[in-house]
Amino acid sequence: MLHLQPVPGPDERPEAYAEAISRLASVRHALRLVDPFGGGPASDADGDPTIACAWDEASEAKRRWFDNRSARLVGATAAGVEALLDERQNGREPHALASQELIDQIRRELAQVSRVILG
Repeated sequence: MLHLQPVPGPDERPEAYAEAISRLASVRHALRLVDPFGGGPASDADGDPTIACAWDEASEAKRRWFDNRSARLVGATAAGVEALLDERQNGREPHALASQELIDQIRRELAQVSRVILG
C-alpha cells in the first residue's frame, strides 16, 4: 500500500521577513556606529514573535509601504553616516549637534517604520 504525504510548498514569508529584519538590523548597526555608547534601540527585532505574527498578518499594502519606508531609511542613514565619516577622514570632528540630530532622526524613523507592521 502506498501512502503519500504532502510536501510543503515554498513559503514566501521567511524570505520577505528576513529581508525586512535585515534592513532594520543594518540601520540599527549604523546607529550603533554613530552612537556607540547609546546602544541604539533596545533590541533587534530578529526572532521577535510579535513582529513575526504582525508580519504574517500584514496586508500586501503594508508590506510594500514598509519596503518603501525602510529603503528610504537605509539610504538616508547611509548618507548621514557617510557625511560623518567624511568629516573624520578630512581631519575634522563632526559637529556634536549634527551627530545627535542624525542619531535622533534614525531612532524616530526606526520607530515609524516598525509601526508600519506593528501598528
